[in-house]
Amino acid sequence: MPLLEVKGLTKVFGRLTALNGVDLTVAEGEFHGLIGPNGSGKSTLMKCIAGAEQPTQGTIRFAGRDLSAAPPQERARAGLSLKFQITSVLPALTVYDNMLLALQAQNRISELILSRTRRPLARKVVTMLERFRLAERADEPAAALSHGQMQWLEIAMALAGKPRLLLLDEPTGGMSLEERRVTGELLQPIKQHCSLVIVEHDLDFIRDICDRLTVLDQGRVLASGTVAEIQSDRSVQEIYLRRA
Repeated sequence: MPLLEVKGLTKVFGRLTALNGVDLTVAEGEFHGLIGPNGSGKSTLMKCIAGAEQPTQGTIRFAGRDLSAAPPQERARAGLSLKFQITSVLPALTVYDNMLLALQAQNRISELILSRTRRPLARKVVTMLERFRLAERADEPAAALSHGQMQWLEIAMALAGKPRLLLLDEPTGGMSLEERRVTGELLQPIKQHCSLVIVEHDLDFIRDICDRLTVLDQGRVLASGTVAEIQSDRSVQEIYLRRA
């Protein structure tokens, strides 16, 4: 059984059909890339999967459950986590406290009111910051981080709830070449416990980390398959040449 199964997903905004009968399947432990020209529906598909947008038609099943009409918080509890293009890091707080808040979100309100979580979570905070090469910046305000480091912090925060599926929308946008390389290295280890769906315009980056790709064009699936299959697909080549 697939971890994520999207069937016939359609999303209409007034006269605009952003998604038109999209199918997508993601297996456990798979890194799956979504590519396509601007306006092809990639971000809309991600928002529908996460619950930020409700589909006009179609179904979304996750770990065997129909979550098509479920609110975002129910999807998060089921094991879905989404990082949008726009950062949700709190810039005035330290890097440490941003990570702590993400971990505290998994605790009961009673524990938070009684301040019982900060000390027990200290080791987890440090471990996550070390994994994402941010431990040396722990006491600095998040605003002092580079763009790439802020993205790493937000990915770490998105993983705080130990999701089964992480959705990343253009995580390397605005990064330097070195930051993109490091981002790929930081994402690889999560495959042991978390699948990934990633929207990305950097084709070299997405080719290097993904097992399978789905290509969208004008709200429809143009092609889906392994990286090698997509690279040799003539319809995909034509669409990128036409939009270049």
